[in-house]
Amino acid sequence: MLKALKEAIQSYIDSTAGSADGRFQTPVEALSVSRVSQPVMPHHMIYRPTICIVVQGAKQIMVGDRSFDYHEMQSLVVTFEVPALGQITKASEEEPYIGLNIDFDAGILREVMEAMEEPPRPSGDGAAGVFVQDFDGVLADCVLRLVRLTQTPKAIPVLYPAIMREICYWLLTGPNGADVSKLALPGSHARRMTDAINLLRENFAEPMRIEQLAAVARMSPSSFHQHFKQLTAMTPLQYQKNLRLLEARRLMVSDGLSVASAAYQVGYESASQFSREYARMFGTPPKRNVTEMKIQPLQAVA
Repeated sequence: MLKALKEAIQSYIDSTAGSADGRFQTPVEALSVSRVSQPVMPHHMIYRPTICIVVQGAKQIMVGDRSFDYHEMQSLVVTFEVPALGQITKASEEEPYIGLNIDFDAGILREVMEAMEEPPRPSGDGAAGVFVQDFDGVLADCVLRLVRLTQTPKAIPVLYPAIMREICYWLLTGPNGADVSKLALPGSHARRMTDAINLLRENFAEPMRIEQLAAVARMSPSSFHQHFKQLTAMTPLQYQKNLRLLEARRLMVSDGLSVASAAYQVGYESASQFSREYARMFGTPPKRNVTEMKIQPLQAVA
């Protein structure tokens, strides 16, 4: 299974990008594949609900003060949107990092849960929605068929939903099914926290009081603060700051905005305060970091 999956991913990348490294979107909208021939330094980015699978090599992700390491035939499952620090820790020219990402489809996940005779019961502790688990057996077989589906684009609209239903089923019946189920349940703590996170993300440049976010999550401010930190390993203010700095970096790298313009656009009133907080998060001042990002675009695959 491992050999077949490596060959399928390598074949797709070779046919679309030649010998290039990077992260490549496939004709399957939810599926992207990656190949990298050298370790990638830690890189801040937004992780949305997804399954990140390592087929060869190794990766690490830091969510707040929690660290997750995963390697060949292991997967990182993220069930809510969170800023994180990711890096590829094992890759070489001889054995490049090979991996894939599958975005969750909450609608399909919900349909599968409704069809199950005994769906998993999520715990009410609001605990972490990020975990690592082994990737093998029937789940690996489903993912291999999904990758091979890229060879026949006309079949994707017909066969993708069925394969994704299988993937959801095996995740829901696996050792972390209770955590996965939180993504689909509208009344769960995680689902309500996701609604608050969406509000924060959509309005990250505006001042946001914790009472506003707590009201969306239908919790008291103190309970909301506790559950938010359990899920994200950071406070709402830290989360908002991460969103602002990540968006500012994107504006400078992709849109060519100046440091001051990017700072003001994401909600900072002081460019000097922005530069200080940017340097604390990314390790270097804004101008230098933007230059490094343009030189090392492969960091986007982390």
